Amino acid sequence: MGSSISRSQSKRQCAAARRPNQSRLRMGGPATPPSRMAAGARKWLEEAGVAFDGSDRRAFNALPLTGVRVSLAEGGRAVCSLRVPAELTDAEGNWHPGAIAAAADDVCAAAIMSVEGIIKVSVHYDISYFSPAKYHEEVELDGRVVEQKGKMTAVTVEIRKKDSGELVAIGRQWMSTTRPKEPQASSKL
Repeated sequence: MGSSISRSQSKRQCAAARRPNQSRLRMGGPATPPSRMAAGARKWLEEAGVAFDGSDRRAFNALPLTGVRVSLAEGGRAVCSLRVPAELTDAEGNWHPGAIAAAADDVCAAAIMSVEGIIKVSVHYDISYFSPAKYHEEVELDGRVVEQKGKMTAVTVEIRKKDSGELVAIGRQWMSTTRPKEPQASSKL
């Protein structure tokens, strides 16, 4: 009979042979140089701050990051600044807390992208507000990767008024990939 391999065994072997390269590409291993991941994170943040016509699924990110200026996006850190736009203020001219949370979430995602090469989504998010930022006031958002555990990554973000350094908000979150787990070969013992 010789060495016969069933069709399902062959498929599993092929899938297993492909898996390491896919993993390295996704998780920022040798297949994706750090400089490329950092450039991707910077580009993602900068493009998020450009107004879209609504036909793009990233349009939600455009408003909270309107006019964003990225100063750093590498090594698990993303730092950017923006002036609070009128559209994102309440009746008293304060930067709306929902807009702050959305901008902070995007900066955290970019910090992760700068080291992992992928965008992750929030699975747990905690934000504390300390002082209001007013219309046209310049703020700085500083997101940092704190820890990685499997598919989960912990990140923090500090938002400060650029002129005075006064703390506006601090966010802490766990983010995870939305990609499904890779199938594992089953053993028949």
